[in-house]
Amino acid sequence: QVHLVESGGGLVQAGGSLRLSCAASGNIFSLNAMGWYRQALGKQRELVATITNGGRTNYADSVKGRFTISRDSAKNTVYLQMNSLKAEDTAVYYCNGQSLGALINYWGQGTQVTVSS
Repeated sequence: QVHLVESGGGLVQAGGSLRLSCAASGNIFSLNAMGWYRQALGKQRELVATITNGGRTNYADSVKGRFTISRDSAKNTVYLQMNSLKAEDTAVYYCNGQSLGALINYWGQGTQVTVSS
């Protein structure tokens, strides 16, 4: 079992920045990749960014050039640095941990990000 806890959400003006953190505990050695997803009100959950154990990253087109995912293996923590925030980035952001082959997905409780225009 893996436990994920997000932090760092909040209210920010358009053009501003926020950094989300996701601390992982438990059987973290079973994870092959971690990432961030988001779900806006009335919409489906969507991928924001992922990072593999090897450091390979993947971003949604809508956040490329503005968001950066990184990890601190010593702290078992993944970060999402969000710059140049837009109103359309408003959503609940969820941390995800994925086992090898994507057989198991773990989710955090989510953290709200609200961008005012």
